[in-house]
Amino acid sequence: MSDARPAREPGRRCLVLWRHGQTAWNVENRFQGKTDIPLDETGIQQANRAARLLAGLRPTQLLASPLQRASVTAASLAEVTGLPVRYDRDLIERDGGEWEGLTGREIRARYPAEHAAWQPPGGETSAQVAKRVGTALDRALDDLPPTGTLVVASHGAALRLGMSHLLGLPESVWERLGGLSNCCWSVLTEMRDGGWRLAEHNAGTLPEPVLGDDRTDNGA
Repeated sequence: MSDARPAREPGRRCLVLWRHGQTAWNVENRFQGKTDIPLDETGIQQANRAARLLAGLRPTQLLASPLQRASVTAASLAEVTGLPVRYDRDLIERDGGEWEGLTGREIRARYPAEHAAWQPPGGETSAQVAKRVGTALDRALDDLPPTGTLVVASHGAALRLGMSHLLGLPESVWERLGGLSNCCWSVLTEMRDGGWRLAEHNAGTLPEPVLGDDRTDNGA
């Protein structure tokens, strides 16, 4: 891992948002939500592979949702790096209410209006999830040293919405930020003004510096 290219400028904080590995319900296209579903064998293999890659970013802190699909994913990186895993229940997946355990086809058939609005009966709204997870990320970043790298193992919707909150995106554009595949991650780097920039999204390989004519954080 020593030849890995840096994911950020030296002296800047870095945040890695890492979705858990595959579960049986992912394969069956079932809405998981806060239901505590374990990784399947493929998910465990995915977590182990991703951990070896993410170790190349030299993380300094490791945080996870306590749901086992995320906590076991985080444990794979803890084993490689020796870092302890901290847990925050505010990082759990969106409460899916009456949708949890149902397939996408069942949800569309039984709840057509709610599906069109993507609002599970008895569950959380997107805005509620964005605020909950975004606040948890803000809280964790308050404890991250100026040159630290924080890896957060959590869930697809939770991370996408929390990331949107952290980036200051209005709710009207949240759907433009695509989802995370199993065991893929997004990398955010701190800007000079204290805000955050999305450097990589839904990645399965280590990020590389962007070389070109686009504006970078050094003012070029």
